Amino acid sequence: MSQGRGRGGSGDNRGGGEGGGDRGRRRGGRDGGQQQGERGRSDLIDKLVKIRRCACVVKGGRRFSFTAMVVVGNGKGKVGVGYAKANEVPPAVEKATREGGRSMIDVIMTGHTIPHLVEGRFGSAHVVLLPASAGTGVIAGAAVRAVCEAAGIHDILTKSFGSTNPHNLVKATLDALKQLRSRQEVERLRGVSLT
Repeated sequence: MSQGRGRGGSGDNRGGGEGGGDRGRRRGGRDGGQQQGERGRSDLIDKLVKIRRCACVVKGGRRFSFTAMVVVGNGKGKVGVGYAKANEVPPAVEKATREGGRSMIDVIMTGHTIPHLVEGRFGSAHVVLLPASAGTGVIAGAAVRAVCEAAGIHDILTKSFGSTNPHNLVKATLDALKQLRSRQEVERLRGVSLT
């Protein structure tokens, strides 16, 4: 008695299943056969942080769906994150990229680094970002690195505590970047002159 196989069969990994990785690319190109959307906005950089596969068990077998998390930035102080779900990997990545482009935030920068130490939290993930001198590079793990590079930060020191979940680390990093303030803004808020 043969059992019917669900969408794609039970042994189909479709793009590596839970394979993630930090794959940065400019829009308009191809990465592993995945075509990028919104080709008109070629100034944006998108980095694939994680792909997850979910299996729904139905009468005929397993039905797979995929979720993708993509970090999108312009490399000049703007960055956003998108998270989307689809029945195939390429549509999930494309939807997440579009969502990331719509949710971008401004990042305060001093040259190619951040102006001051800042901490961000999301769930049990805790990320500390420190400014670094020119030539240091991005000292960070894959998830935090994706956000920093998409934002255009070239010199930074980072340390993460708690959760190692890439989704939580990306959101904790964005939370930290939202807290950055320039010297002029701090002087205006405090009503004092910083020397």
